Amino acid sequence: MKTVLGPQFESIVLATAGTAEIESVEKIQNLWSGYGRILRCVFDDKAVWKSLVVKHVNFPDQVEHPRGWSGAQSHDRKIKSYEVEAEWYRNWSDQCGNSCRIPRLMAYEQIGEELLLVLEDLDGAGFSGRFQSGGMEELRLCLRWLANFHANFLTCCPDGLWEVGTYWHLATRPDELAALEDVDLKNAAGAIDAKLNEAKFQTLVHGDAKLANFCFSENGGEVAAVDFQYVGGGCGMKDVAYLVGSCLDEEESEAREEEILDIYFETLSRALQAKGSEVQVDQLIAEWRALYHFAWADFHRFLKGWCPGHWKINSYSERIVREVIAGL
Repeated sequence: MKTVLGPQFESIVLATAGTAEIESVEKIQNLWSGYGRILRCVFDDKAVWKSLVVKHVNFPDQVEHPRGWSGAQSHDRKIKSYEVEAEWYRNWSDQCGNSCRIPRLMAYEQIGEELLLVLEDLDGAGFSGRFQSGGMEELRLCLRWLANFHANFLTCCPDGLWEVGTYWHLATRPDELAALEDVDLKNAAGAIDAKLNEAKFQTLVHGDAKLANFCFSENGGEVAAVDFQYVGGGCGMKDVAYLVGSCLDEEESEAREEEILDIYFETLSRALQAKGSEVQVDQLIAEWRALYHFAWADFHRFLKGWCPGHWKINSYSERIVREVIAGL
């Protein structure tokens, strides 16, 4: 069966699968702004792998952003994000164990303006559950994944990755800051960013840890994560705040705030103890817990400039921002 990959990339996929034919192709999704697609390739019974996921990136000459945020800087940021993801899978991902499960890299190639990542199919590995919305049960699993991930990479220098991770990092979002009409938040944006960047304890952050980027096991007891375009250095609270906002409504986010942080920090503490870390865990927890609202305000700054009418802009977030600004 012919695919949209072209003969060179298709031959790489077939060689990785250990067979001569692709039986069927399913489009999982198009990449943002027309930068390519993610496919699931299914193979015949002769293959070593029944299926593989293929991320095929093709950098376009012209970009159409669904919200109108197109331009040279946006294009450059996206190109770098795919280069970072390739670096992550090639040189970092094998450091993740079962406690922060991710798909294995099976093959990589770049030809001209096209990039190919061939990845383990997490559906085939038993992680077929996907959710666009969830509750505390789903959130608890994702928080534990993040805590183990952050513990695993605590104090690591993000060589080849984003120096500061997350797709909303202030230095990479000048257009959204310029569009922000909240003058107090705009004026405080630099100080909020600095507070997070200057934290004593730094790790690698996933950078786009929304609920939709987690894959749940069929028995409901485990979770894996995908999409590492914005992995880089940072305070772990950035991932936690963003995850919570993607999973819970404002009432539950506020009512369960302490419970959420307790789940995360209990797992983080156990993970650091298990790896024999010499980090002063009490100091780490105290620092990061105090930065949770800063991380929440940091994402709110981006969101309010990027899409002022977004449903996530709510009274809980606004109260957090005012408290953070007042405390600067």
